[in-house]
Amino acid sequence: MPSTPSPERPLSVETVVVSAGRPPVLPGQPLNAPIVPSSAFHAGGDVEYAREQAPTTSALEAAIGALEHGTAVAFSSGMAAANAAMDLVPMGAVVVAPSAAYTGVAVRLRELAAIGRIELRIIEADDTAAIAAACTGAHLLWLESPTNPMLQVADLPACIAAAHAAGAQVLVDNTFATPILQTPLDLGADIVMHSVTKALGGHSDLLMGALVARDADLAEELRIRRVLLGAAPGAFDCYLALRGIRTLALRVERAQSNASAIAARLAEHPAVSRVRYPGFGTMAAIELVGGIAAADTLCGSVQVWTYATSLGGVESLLERRRRWPLESATVPESLVRLSFGIEGLEDLWADLDQALRTTT
Repeated sequence: MPSTPSPERPLSVETVVVSAGRPPVLPGQPLNAPIVPSSAFHAGGDVEYAREQAPTTSALEAAIGALEHGTAVAFSSGMAAANAAMDLVPMGAVVVAPSAAYTGVAVRLRELAAIGRIELRIIEADDTAAIAAACTGAHLLWLESPTNPMLQVADLPACIAAAHAAGAQVLVDNTFATPILQTPLDLGADIVMHSVTKALGGHSDLLMGALVARDADLAEELRIRRVLLGAAPGAFDCYLALRGIRTLALRVERAQSNASAIAARLAEHPAVSRVRYPGFGTMAAIELVGGIAAADTLCGSVQVWTYATSLGGVESLLERRRRWPLESATVPESLVRLSFGIEGLEDLWADLDQALRTTT
């Protein structure tokens, strides 16, 4: 029987990604959580309707909760998870959020502000003093660290402490860092969000989101939002996400190694005017000397890299973020976001280098 975490000897995160969310260890029973494609269940048990709970969903939630050290609730997409969290904000309450964040979240917050549903205060994620000031009278501080796509890093302990001192809750989108590199609930955050579509799933083959709460009662409130908003994930996607989590630690290790090495080389490249890489993680961004045209040429000239929107998969992806009309105007027009995958380092570099040379 596998070992379990204990106060004396907690399991490493590398072991948790492999062991969490498994079925009970019983003779003749499956090693992996099975796909249970059923919307309804016989009455009288703990599970009766899949919009409320389902076996494969529960297994995935157990794994994500174990990784983030809280109680997880899975959703049909990252935006479904984000909207569930926003739905708990009282009418007219103040939300503090970064100037550049995940596009869907930023657009939705601006929409809610425009109709008077919330009051929105915009800050820079790496400006701790401004965040502390903005949290006065706020209900929720919404943070990303690193931010998407500017790669700003927030001082999470200081920001969380300042928000709590002002009476605000804190949500941290941990999609970029993953629980391999940081666990915001351990730093005091109230809610952690993931686009499970990205690194947790890791194979660009599903849409899903998750919220993880430090407090079980708050997690239940989020679960009720999932039920009432109709945002339950499907059994097969939950299975795929759980399978992806099993290799999360290895994928992050390899992709981070690629990112670190290539970011250093990009800093010396004549076609690159700026490299944004926080020194850890699998994401980076570059700005090009040749501006928009150079950025578009770069994206269209790669062969090993993939020109597509998304991130966190086994394949390396890149795109010019301002090609999306709703992207924040604070993002430079020539900024190209890089999501590093697990391919060979020299193959990735050779392809990126030849594509960069076509821009000058």
